[in-house]
Amino acid sequence: MKFSRNHVYILLLLIATTITYSNHFNNSFHFDDSHAVESNVYIRDIKNIPLFFKDGTTFSSLPANQSYRPVVTTSLAIDYWLGKGYNFYYFHLSTFILFLLQGVLMFYLIRKVLTLAWQREWNDYTALFATAWYLLHPANAETINYVIARSDSLSTLFVVLAFVMYMYSYVSRKYYLYLIPVAIGALAKPPAVMFSPMLFFYVAFFEKDLSIHDFFSKNSFSKVIETIKITLPSFLFTAFIFVFIQKMEPDTWVPGGTSKFNYAITQPFVMVYYVATFFLPVSLSADTDWSPLQSISDLRFWVGMMLVAGMIFTAILFSKDKRLRPISWGIIWFFLALLPTSSIVPLAEVMNDHRLFFPYIGLVISVTWTIALLLYKSKEKIMSNASYKIALLAVIFVLLGTYAYGTYQRNEVWRTEETLWKDVTIKSPKNGRGMMNYGLTQMQKGNYEVALKYFLKAEELTPFYSYVFINKAICLNAMGKDKTVVEQNFKRAIELTPNYYNAYYFYGDWLLNNGKIKEAAENLSIAVRLSPNYLEARHRLMTAYAMLGDFTNLKILAQQTLKIVPNDPIATRYYNTQSADVEIKDENFYINNGLIYYNQGNYNEAIKNWEEVIKLNPKNEIAYNNIGSAYNLMKQWDKAIPYLNKALEINPEFQLAKNNLQAAIKGKEGK
Repeated sequence: MKFSRNHVYILLLLIATTITYSNHFNNSFHFDDSHAVESNVYIRDIKNIPLFFKDGTTFSSLPANQSYRPVVTTSLAIDYWLGKGYNFYYFHLSTFILFLLQGVLMFYLIRKVLTLAWQREWNDYTALFATAWYLLHPANAETINYVIARSDSLSTLFVVLAFVMYMYSYVSRKYYLYLIPVAIGALAKPPAVMFSPMLFFYVAFFEKDLSIHDFFSKNSFSKVIETIKITLPSFLFTAFIFVFIQKMEPDTWVPGGTSKFNYAITQPFVMVYYVATFFLPVSLSADTDWSPLQSISDLRFWVGMMLVAGMIFTAILFSKDKRLRPISWGIIWFFLALLPTSSIVPLAEVMNDHRLFFPYIGLVISVTWTIALLLYKSKEKIMSNASYKIALLAVIFVLLGTYAYGTYQRNEVWRTEETLWKDVTIKSPKNGRGMMNYGLTQMQKGNYEVALKYFLKAEELTPFYSYVFINKAICLNAMGKDKTVVEQNFKRAIELTPNYYNAYYFYGDWLLNNGKIKEAAENLSIAVRLSPNYLEARHRLMTAYAMLGDFTNLKILAQQTLKIVPNDPIATRYYNTQSADVEIKDENFYINNGLIYYNQGNYNEAIKNWEEVIKLNPKNEIAYNNIGSAYNLMKQWDKAIPYLNKALEINPEFQLAKNNLQAAIKGKEGK
């Protein structure tokens, strides 16, 4: 194959994109990754891949989030296998490679559309610029950083591939091979079925020379029928795929929203944000604090409707001129790609940045071709003046460089849970979930006072959000607060979400650590029933059964667990036991057991438990900090300092260890 100039430019663009994303490959898991990746026991064995296509129950440990996306789950299992576990690098690498491949395919798609509209010598450069703008756009950083959002990137990739196959391969068109990637894309995320109406307008505009006005003209009737004949197989195929996916969705899956009406009337203004963000992506947030509009009397609804009407009018008007049709087709692509998430199906959030990944292909085609047409008017002036050429190139590189820098910064935001949710608290200050998740990052660091402050903010903003009460209870318990208050928060969480496992699991775990074994078993069994694939709940319930001496239920539960995870060591050991002597005592057990003694003032026994943690995991900074704190309370400063230094050696940002070390040093100096 001849290595052309375009190949060189594409290679340079891929290198530039890789440099832009060079700081994202070790970013952590976030948000829904917790239940779809980290707690998903099925992706831990590549042999489970056939199960992913059987139904959607293997997609997540949360029944309400179990949708049928077998292609996504398969890719996650491959990543887990390649990385020999939850290695961030491999999960991000696979997503990024597919992103680069999509960029290459986009260049050829856009170039074909522009060439069919108007054969111009700048078309290759225009297609290259459009692709670069898309690849380097900060809004797309969410989809590339957010592992489970690869459902968007995979479905989009296969739609683009389908178009390229249709455009460039006679064999693909003759035998409908281009529908294969459409099916794969839909099995990653259903919006891929929007390929069919997109194809209809492509054929009408660029192959049959029809405008939207011509659809209603008697003189164009034969061409319209030809367009329908060409695209009808695609419509039938994608309709079948869509119905199939709907039938495969577990009954437990819920979209998360409430009012269809309120959600629908909010979407026009959401589109205003999406369009504005395309040009000026300065307010990106991983979790916005937007809420549904309550009435069409809201000014925002009418602002949104004006934008939608204006874009539709532009698409209809510009479709009359073949040279302008890429603008029309791009607008149509934008709306069709948004339709599944921005219509009457109410989702939990009225908007998300990763929903832009698919629609922005259309928008980048429209906007870039508009700019190109304006520049064509001054082509002779630009080409004849070196200063104009330099100025044009400078503007292009500054624009793309600015977007690339913004993307690089968004990667930094997505680095850890702490950096991500801190950004959310700033960008979306009315988001209770954002406040709670940032508080959770502080609680994990031992900054309990700071964590509690954010939990209380979250409670004020979202008083019916059960996770707030779960985390508040855990935080209060870690701070040694009154057990009655701790229990009240757990029970409030259960009251708010009686059909979700989380509250039962954490409440059961707390009961188990406080010696209320029978009550713990009751709550943990509910957690297992509500989320059968959540392994941690099964492990804790096995511990409860062992402590109760209920070996019948213990063996049944262990056997059921081994069917899900055949080599699970804890289930294997419990299955083979006949007494409580082999109770599995892991890090979690000793940490919590130590806290019980600590809160009772029995610091020596607490230290013994945390020493066991260190034996199991020499890098557990919490154990080192807790031992140091216990020695502080015993005024044994010399013994406390080495443990606290070790905690900070493992985690230099551990604020609670810093505070305890400062107290130990002051105590030693004052001795």
